[in-house]
This record gives sequence, C-alpha cells and structure tokens, in this order.
Amino acid sequence: MDPMTQSDKISSSQGLADGQNAAKESKLSDSFLSSSPVSLIQSPQVKDLIHWRDPKKSGLVFGLSMLLLLSLAAFSFISVASYLLLALLCVTITFRIYKSVVQAVQKSNDGHPFKTLIDKDVSIPPETFRKHVDSSLTHINRALKQMSRLFLVEDLVDSLKLAVVMWLFTYVGAVFNGITILILANILLFAVPPVYEKNKTQIDQYIDVIRTQVNTTMAKLQEKLPGAVKRSKTE
Repeated sequence: MDPMTQSDKISSSQGLADGQNAAKESKLSDSFLSSSPVSLIQSPQVKDLIHWRDPKKSGLVFGLSMLLLLSLAAFSFISVASYLLLALLCVTITFRIYKSVVQAVQKSNDGHPFKTLIDKDVSIPPETFRKHVDSSLTHINRALKQMSRLFLVEDLVDSLKLAVVMWLFTYVGAVFNGITILILANILLFAVPPVYEKNKTQIDQYIDVIRTQVNTTMAKLQEKLPGAVKRSKTE
C-alpha cells in the first residue's frame, strides 16, 4: 500500500475519533448544565419567586428562609431541627385529639383525619433514585476533573485565579462565618433580581465594561507568564 495513502487513512481515522470524543464531551457538558443547580434557579417557579411575581408567596418563602437561617445562627442545627419537628408533632397531635373529640361528641365515624395522607405512597421510585444518583455522579466526576486540572497546574493562569480566590476567601472567612454568608446570599437572591430587572440596560453596560477590562488584563498576564499554557496553541 502507498505510504501516503496509508498516512491519509490514519489521519482521517484520528480526525474521526477526535470528532467523536468532542461530541461526547459536548453531550456530557450539556447534560451537566441541564442538571446543574443553575438550571434550578432558572426554572420558571424559582424565577417567579425571586422576581416577586406573587408578593405574598415570595414574601412567605423569603421570611421562612430568613427565619430558618437566623435560627441556625443563634442555635445549633440539632436544636433547630428538634424544635421544628416538635412543633410539627404538637400541631398534628393537637389536631388528631381535636378531631377525635369532635367525632365523639357528634357520634360520627369520619375515621382518621390524616387517612388520605397515610394512604398516600411516599416511597421513592427506583428510576427517580437512579436518575438523581447519575446526576450527582456527573457533578462529582466533573468536580474531580476540575480539581485535578487546577491543583496539578494544567493551566497556570487558571491555577493562579484559584489561588487568588482562595486568598480572598481567607479574609471573607475571618469576617463572616458560613451562616452569615448564607443569610447575605439569601437576601441578595431576593433583592438583586428585581433591581436588575428595572435597571437591566445600565447594569449590562457596566458589566460589559468590567468584563472587557478583566479579559484584557488576563490576556496580558497570560502573555507575560513564561510557564502559562496558551489554549490557542494547544488547540
């Protein structure tokens, strides 16, 4: 066989294999994005809540979430969970006794007040469980791959970005604890979307300017670092 023909066949088969691998990685990335927590925030129900489409429902969710977080800030998780379960038991037991007394006085035979809930199937289907396990495994594998890439310095610039972020987090951790950060995040989650929706044009302009400056700075930094691996060359 002609060496040139054989070389062309080998290169074409390698190109086909690379295309298949790229397609697999694209499908994996799309599957991850569709099952990521970001997709939960972008769901219509959550968007309606954080944009205050129904003020009563959004206010109720915001108030309950803040009450829970403030309780966790003041008490331990075990105490908060115990009080919540105790309150739930008090409500259900009181309602059960009340209905029993009413049935005894009226001499009715309505049965157990929670019979419809007791008869309801609350078991998790195996298909649903496997689906969530597969989704969690996708998240775990992607996180492990990213950690390996960053901590083994596959790309020097990305590793330096992580180092800067971790360094900044040391100052954040010195000022705030985890619960305080969650409280601030909850407030921002319900406060930022309405403000952004009202001032979308101006905010987008500022974001574009900041993004351009950051990208320009990072490009200059990547050119000056001698050990930086440039993606454009490797691709």
